[in-house]
Amino acid sequence: MNKVHAVLGQGEREQAPIPADRVAEGSPHTVASVDYRRDEQVYAGEWSASVGAWSVRYDEWEFCHVLEGECELETSDGEKRRFSAGDSFIIEPGFIGVWRVLKPMKKRYVIRYD
Repeated sequence: MNKVHAVLGQGEREQAPIPADRVAEGSPHTVASVDYRRDEQVYAGEWSASVGAWSVRYDEWEFCHVLEGECELETSDGEKRRFSAGDSFIIEPGFIGVWRVLKPMKKRYVIRYD
């Protein structure tokens, strides 16, 4: 089994709108690809989104590295953090808030479910 895996955004692409009941602003769409998957617990790939905002609730860990664009994460108590190209961040399980894309963005991600 190979122990080193490239994440290049070359997995099968899946395009989808954000479900209407979660949209807070605009009509955002996402495109996601999975380059690595292990035991339905760990995923890595590339994700992009158009401008808009939607509610999120995380049960998983996610590491993100922004390749293009800009986003803002707003917690349920109103705290805002902005990220743009070159930034990396981690979202912990239990995060509830709003994911807002300010400029069309692309990120690489690793998601882990406990």
